[in-house]
Amino acid sequence: MEPRWLDEDELAAWVRLVAVVELLPGILDGQLRRDSGLTHFEYFVLATLSEAPQRTLRMTTLAERTNATLSRLSHVAGRLEERDLVERTPCPADGRATNARLTETGWRALVAAAPGHVENVRRHVIDPLTPRQISQLRAIADALLAGLDPEGRMTSELVRRSPGSAAPPPLGHP
Repeated sequence: MEPRWLDEDELAAWVRLVAVVELLPGILDGQLRRDSGLTHFEYFVLATLSEAPQRTLRMTTLAERTNATLSRLSHVAGRLEERDLVERTPCPADGRATNARLTETGWRALVAAAPGHVENVRRHVIDPLTPRQISQLRAIADALLAGLDPEGRMTSELVRRSPGSAAPPPLGHP
């Protein structure tokens, strides 16, 4: 079967998407490291826990929601635990499982990091777009995620909070 080669417009769109996918993580990570001493993934873990009931999730669920292997998540959770940002405990419902909980120190670190992170997201992703383009970006991301994450592992549990709520804006990304 002959490959379905990309036409000129498809190739241009693809190359630009790849450029965004490659450049944006470094921009997000660099700002967080510089301003908060957190990697973007560490921030993502803390923000994901902040959205959970009692700020606690099973490690397996946290791995799913952050698209991490258990091994990677365990390594990162260990680093966060050393800094008293997260604590891991046996799951009361299943002694074979482990829970991760955002500590008060972790909550304060997240609250402190959130404004700079959200400003960085605004500067590099939101502000360059018109409101119509934001709607289009959401629709495009939804279409792509329908195939990439059909169960909605990474997006179904996100709860958007209003600016006046006690919680920082979760994640600063979709």
